[in-house]
Amino acid sequence: MADRNGHRKLEHAASDSVPRAVLDLSSVGDPTNQSYLAEPTPRTLGASYGTASFGARRYSMGRRKSRGDLSFGGSRSMSLEDDADRRCSGGYRTGGNSLEAVVEMTDVETQELLAKEGRRYGSAVSAGIDDPDEEHKGNTNVCPTKEDLETLLHLTITKPLNVLLIFLPFGWASYHFDWGSNWVFWLNFLSMVPLASMLGDFTEELALHTGETIGGLINATFGNAVEVVVAIQALCANQIRVVQASMLGSVLSNLLLVLGTCFFAGGLVQDEKGALKYPALRFNSTSAVANMSLLLLSSMAMVMPTLGANTADDVEVPLFISRVSAACLMLMYILLLVFQLYTHSSLFQEEHEDDEEADLSATAAAFGLGVTTMLVSFFSEFLVSSIDGLTESGGLTKTFVGIIILPVVGNAVEHVTAVSVAMKGKMELAMGVALGSATQVAIFVVPVVVLSGWIIGRKMSLAFPVFEIALYSLALLIVGHVVSKGHSNWLEGSMLMMTYILIGLALYFEVVPDDE
Repeated sequence: MADRNGHRKLEHAASDSVPRAVLDLSSVGDPTNQSYLAEPTPRTLGASYGTASFGARRYSMGRRKSRGDLSFGGSRSMSLEDDADRRCSGGYRTGGNSLEAVVEMTDVETQELLAKEGRRYGSAVSAGIDDPDEEHKGNTNVCPTKEDLETLLHLTITKPLNVLLIFLPFGWASYHFDWGSNWVFWLNFLSMVPLASMLGDFTEELALHTGETIGGLINATFGNAVEVVVAIQALCANQIRVVQASMLGSVLSNLLLVLGTCFFAGGLVQDEKGALKYPALRFNSTSAVANMSLLLLSSMAMVMPTLGANTADDVEVPLFISRVSAACLMLMYILLLVFQLYTHSSLFQEEHEDDEEADLSATAAAFGLGVTTMLVSFFSEFLVSSIDGLTESGGLTKTFVGIIILPVVGNAVEHVTAVSVAMKGKMELAMGVALGSATQVAIFVVPVVVLSGWIIGRKMSLAFPVFEIALYSLALLIVGHVVSKGHSNWLEGSMLMMTYILIGLALYFEVVPDDE
């Protein structure tokens, strides 16, 4: 018997040639203060995690994300906090030598104890894996299963943001039945937000079925799929000004609004005594400075075509410079992937990376990714088609729509995620969302859009208005100074948010002739 932490025990004994692990889980809120019995139960991968038997009654244990209270039959039950990343299994002994329940629990400390003992008698045993040393990897199936349908329903129903999916039919109807540009824009705007969230979910699920390198490439490629799709649709509609503004707005939103909110909200979290829990929010300055250096390079790639447009007599010169700059930025993005995934991968390890498990099969994740991308393409076309009418009747400029409004579509979910993890003190994750997304847009999405415009015959250049280039460069200097120290606080977060508000105010009154 191993005794850890003074109150948690692990026993391994043989009874009828069946390995068993007795877990003392009295500290996690068990009202009966009993021990629990975990033992193997037949299960095929992709099915439910096991069944609990109480006499003639059987209770099927569902997927880990659909749990709340765990019932042990009769009046015996316990409520456990759901942890999407960690879990362990336990059984309840009703008396004698009868098996009484195999259930799944979310007790982090016990899971860690099992791991230290070298035997994953938690989830591994309840999954029916013959080798107790084999680590359970979640849904490792390639083919879709019944469990995939349960997970899809869970992803659709339980996420609060997905309530906006009710706007999908209204967005479609507003476009096809000509409800007016304002209705078309805002209904499809609301429809795009949950689609972007689901696209991110399917991307992560598919990446978990691959190796570290391929998974990183999938996340990098599809992580900004919404921005790419919206930009391509706008290019096809010859909305060059909207495309430029949306690219710039996505970077500014991540750098100033998201990062500022993370510092502000995370820095004001209080402990039980009312004192600041994280007076200094610390993060890896090396990766932060690397991202800021790449953003400064993207700024230079925008400055050169802008100066060329103001000095060269040939209008094709800034377009040529833009395309060469886009190719250089794309090359830098490839080098960044090598830096992140190979030579300096330790700098970009996420805190929860080892605990992530796939909930969907690879086929289901790929199918969901394809369908969601197709829906994003359709509804983004509806959205883009209404911009002209919106700006003519709504009193908004295309610059303001592109820089302030459109970035919300692709970044809303990431914004919420970044702020929530920052409030838990996980600044590495928050910085990865904010700075990482900004860098991907600047050196991946922007060159993809420029080169795509070249392919389809659209004169998409990086020649921005001088006013916007100045704002962008100043924002980079401010953020670069804040993150270079490797720590920040709520005051600096409020400064970044205030900078974003001032930029939004200035852009509201900016009028830029359409580059069409």
